[in-house]
Amino acid sequence: MSAREKTVQKSVSPRRTFLGRAAAAAAAVAIVPRHVLGGAAGPAPSEKLNLAGIGVGGMQGLGDVRSVSGENIYALCDVDQNHLNKAAEQFPKAKLYRDFREMLDKEHKNLNGVTVTIPDHMHATAAVWAMERGVGVYCQKPLTQTVWEARLLANAAKKYKVATQMGNQGYSHVATRIACESIWNGDIGEVTEVHSWNGGGFSRGIVKWPEPETPPPTLDWNLWQGRAQERPYSSKIHPIHWRGFLDYGTMMIGDWGIHQYGPANWALGLGDTYPISVQCTAVEGANPVTYPSYACKIQFPARRCSYVQSGQMPPVAVYWYEGSMTKLFKPPQGLTAEDVKNINQVFVGTKGFLGTSGRGEGVTLLPRPKDGSRLQPPEVLKRSPGHFQDWLRALRGGDPPCSNFTISGPYTEWMLLGAISWRFPNEELKWDGKNLRFTNNEKANEFVRPRFRKGWELKEITV
Repeated sequence: MSAREKTVQKSVSPRRTFLGRAAAAAAAVAIVPRHVLGGAAGPAPSEKLNLAGIGVGGMQGLGDVRSVSGENIYALCDVDQNHLNKAAEQFPKAKLYRDFREMLDKEHKNLNGVTVTIPDHMHATAAVWAMERGVGVYCQKPLTQTVWEARLLANAAKKYKVATQMGNQGYSHVATRIACESIWNGDIGEVTEVHSWNGGGFSRGIVKWPEPETPPPTLDWNLWQGRAQERPYSSKIHPIHWRGFLDYGTMMIGDWGIHQYGPANWALGLGDTYPISVQCTAVEGANPVTYPSYACKIQFPARRCSYVQSGQMPPVAVYWYEGSMTKLFKPPQGLTAEDVKNINQVFVGTKGFLGTSGRGEGVTLLPRPKDGSRLQPPEVLKRSPGHFQDWLRALRGGDPPCSNFTISGPYTEWMLLGAISWRFPNEELKWDGKNLRFTNNEKANEFVRPRFRKGWELKEITV
């Protein structure tokens, strides 16, 4: 049974196990995870959880902390003192830290979980540091910046058995579940193609490293850079536009693609197998500093699926169009531009079409039914209490969250192949998922895992 299928069944929360040691500089610290002291079942429903926030500024940091503020906000951490001060006004009892490593080393025995809302390149480091210490993790999307890190977090979740969730909230929306159920019900036949697109972007037009600036006195720029190569500070990077830089982000496939592809990943079981290849079909604006606009195609083989009558799904091609390359998307034959208005993903089936929108919060047959009727396939999947509540319930020993790292890790892996592909235009890169490598291009393999700055290395985790 696949990890995706297990999420729809009631399961007993696995016992949280003891971990040995930290990932990097804290090797000398003796770690006793909180679950060893407090027992495997987790806190009682009436007991408030002790939570911390890693990253409490930017676009989403404080928002994620507020989303779990019904619990006890025990500690807050941010590399910018201004962000900390603002958050502390709302949570005056919380302990304050600048370095998440220090916070977790000192407080892990007191914490049930942490939210991780920092730039993409540091997601894996913060998440591993917490999981090793027996602390559950809610990590913003995309789960990681690189394919290797996504595999690492999936393995860490299996090894340390803590409650995890990626912040792709559309996965918990009823519309995503209806999209899955409609496809499994055969409403559009067998799905052979998926098209998704997003024209946004960050740092467009920056093709060389920005001129150095003096960091704000409240910002620890060295800590912000973390595992990445040491670079001069620029306001064109921090606090918002880092998403477009190769060193720190994943541009739109990581910012929105991870939302938009949610219904496809779940409905088609894309995380239950490995893609066989990825190919960049067009690119514009390639440079050594920021992500360009590009389009790519990711090929998946036939897959077993217990939800469909035949027990198997056919091979499927998943297409992505980013930035200016959205102009290359053309509605499949049988649909018009008006049909796909306000849609950002189209499923092409042998009998028809289905569209989803937002973060997976909208779903409809295409063309839209003239009578305004909505999809009502047989209900198969349990409805969610909410994306954060899904995680909090798991921290208390309940069902595994729908986007826990054993699910969101493989999902992030295949999606991030697109973020590598544009460097090799028109070349079909053959992918060996089991061994995390391209079989026909050694240069492409250089982008599968990150380059760690000394002192920030992460080690392999095997299960």
